Amino acid sequence: MKKDDKIKAERAEIITPFQDFWRKFRKQKTAVAAAIFFVILVFIAIFCYEIVPYGINEYDYSVPVQGPSAEHWFGTDEFGRDLFSRILCGTRISLTVAFSAVTIAAIIGSLIGLISGYIGGTFDTVVMSLLDVLYAFPGLILAIAIVAILGPGLTNVVIAVVIFRIPIFARVVRSNTLQLKNTVYVRAAKGLGASRWRILLKHILPGAIPSVIVQYSLSISGSIMTCASLSFLGMGAMPPTPEWGLLLSNSRQYFFTSLHYAVFPGLAILLTVLCFNLLGDGLRSALDPRLSEQ
Repeated sequence: MKKDDKIKAERAEIITPFQDFWRKFRKQKTAVAAAIFFVILVFIAIFCYEIVPYGINEYDYSVPVQGPSAEHWFGTDEFGRDLFSRILCGTRISLTVAFSAVTIAAIIGSLIGLISGYIGGTFDTVVMSLLDVLYAFPGLILAIAIVAILGPGLTNVVIAVVIFRIPIFARVVRSNTLQLKNTVYVRAAKGLGASRWRILLKHILPGAIPSVIVQYSLSISGSIMTCASLSFLGMGAMPPTPEWGLLLSNSRQYFFTSLHYAVFPGLAILLTVLCFNLLGDGLRSALDPRLSEQ
């Protein structure tokens, strides 16, 4: 009986990687709150057109630039359109642009980082030098230049964000690849005749995924800011799209007379960016063994 009890106790002490991650993550109250807010954002993005009280382009010229009221919680714009409905529907646009751009950049950048770090030598030097040229430019300035060449529109905003986010993911994955390619299990896989792609995808990439996840979350917040900035400058979303940056741009001439017009889109951007930054910090603390041991 004592032997059975000892075996049961040892089994009870064994935890899966996910259980270990969740145990560390839930200790961080701000990160948990950010995760809850993220779930709410996703729900709004999916069902926004079903839950809004007014159509996003439902004009009512009898109440232009009206302050918050029982009928219009966030007030109205210059065409009498309900700001609450437009901001909620803008959630789908901002998240779609950000997730699309960052996902593409993460895939391309991770592959470049894997291959460059694993091959090394002159190939690695040339590839990383080219990426460093892109990385040297401030992200927003590079995005403005790209959109100026391609023309305004959300599709071109996605392309711009992808281009200046690729070097970030490539550098992160390359750093992990350089650390992992000389480990015992990678050398053992080579000795057993594993192909280069099998080693990269099965033995090295899983070790880089935690860093990619953290960078992914932080890049989402930066991409939302970039999208809003470009739309504010008239280079992103075009009217009558209810994008947050475009709403801020339209509110400029009413800033001193109808402050609500600028405040609520600004709060939407602020809270969403803060959410992903806190979420990224929480993921870093939970996934990085060096931080979790402190």
